[in-house]
Amino acid sequence: MDRARRTEAVARGIPPAAPPLAALALGVLGALYLWRTDPYGGGGLLPRCPVNWATGLDCPACGATRMSYDLLHLDPAGAFAANPVLLLLGVPLALFLSWRWLAAGLRGERYRPRFTPAATAVVLAVAGVWMVARNLLG
Repeated sequence: MDRARRTEAVARGIPPAAPPLAALALGVLGALYLWRTDPYGGGGLLPRCPVNWATGLDCPACGATRMSYDLLHLDPAGAFAANPVLLLLGVPLALFLSWRWLAAGLRGERYRPRFTPAATAVVLAVAGVWMVARNLLG
């Protein structure tokens, strides 16, 4: 990162590490809440998927809360059953991008991932195919 951009971030009073560290802290708090709240049993403050609520269809991310719950409770088979595509593709991508964001912030740099139009098209295509497949296959 060039000196001008680093100086700009510091001049605004926000250290580059603050946003990823805040996101990490919120993620830990969310994980602690989810650890104690069973999404399979209902209740708690866990929201229903708005796409599923409005249409009755499963969106590409439906099952993410159950998948996260299962991962927190060391049940990879349950996590895979909840949403295999998100587990195998989305979780590694999210971990990679989060790590890059945090590492850059700790170095005093800002990280903004850039996706090419082709990469964006691939992500949208995978999500679309997954949504259609999971709703047709039940």
